[in-house]
Amino acid sequence: MTLKYNKVLVIGATSGIGLAYAEKVVAEGKRAIIVGRRKENLDAFVEKHGSDNAYPIVFDVTKLDQIPKFVDDVVSKHPDLDSVIINSGIQRGFNFAKPETVDLSTLEREFTTNYISYIHLTKALIPVLQKQEKETALIYTSSGLALVPLVTRLNYSATKAALHHFILALREQLKEGPGNIKVVEIFPPAVQTELHDEKHQPDIKNGRQMGMPLDEFTEKSWAKLVQGEEQIPVGFVEQIFEKFEKSRQESFHMMVKMAKERGN
Repeated sequence: MTLKYNKVLVIGATSGIGLAYAEKVVAEGKRAIIVGRRKENLDAFVEKHGSDNAYPIVFDVTKLDQIPKFVDDVVSKHPDLDSVIINSGIQRGFNFAKPETVDLSTLEREFTTNYISYIHLTKALIPVLQKQEKETALIYTSSGLALVPLVTRLNYSATKAALHHFILALREQLKEGPGNIKVVEIFPPAVQTELHDEKHQPDIKNGRQMGMPLDEFTEKSWAKLVQGEEQIPVGFVEQIFEKFEKSRQESFHMMVKMAKERGN
């Protein structure tokens, strides 16, 4: 099986998981619109895969006020856009037991990158996807830490938990239409990418060696994606899903049903 969508906007495609997914898109004969802050990385991707298969856009998702224009520009050039992978993210450590060490501007930037930008992008992209006659998709890279927080990465965990709850509710809202937008959430474990590099997180040594190899994660998650799964836990996150997340979501769907019966 291959991905059913033909033109994919990959946001956060200059490294790590986003880059790996962009590679998958092109490898399956589909076209990728690749977005990120580092022009040199985007240019290298186009040089490798050809300008007929990859379209680079330099953009910083934390510039929230520019997101509507960014989406308008994408659609003007690619009206056949039918799916989006939102993968931008940063991870930083904070220790509130030593509040003097907590840089709130860094914390706010992490929250904006990992959560607020996703909301702005979602709002801008939904009208675009609703206009397509066929099934489209919003695909989000979440995290296993959305379900169980890591003490030293408490803000990162909180951003992913917020995103997870937003996605659960968004999926239900979009079922009402218009359009046919599939909402997908991918839950990686720790994956060997530059997210954990010492230059970003000085308290982690040899961070690139931490977690599941990127190739392994990509293959496992992509296989579930092309099979049409809406929630894609990988690695240890699969155990968390089986142990309590499924039952927790049963409660969520019970609340959804009750709200519909009340007409809310």
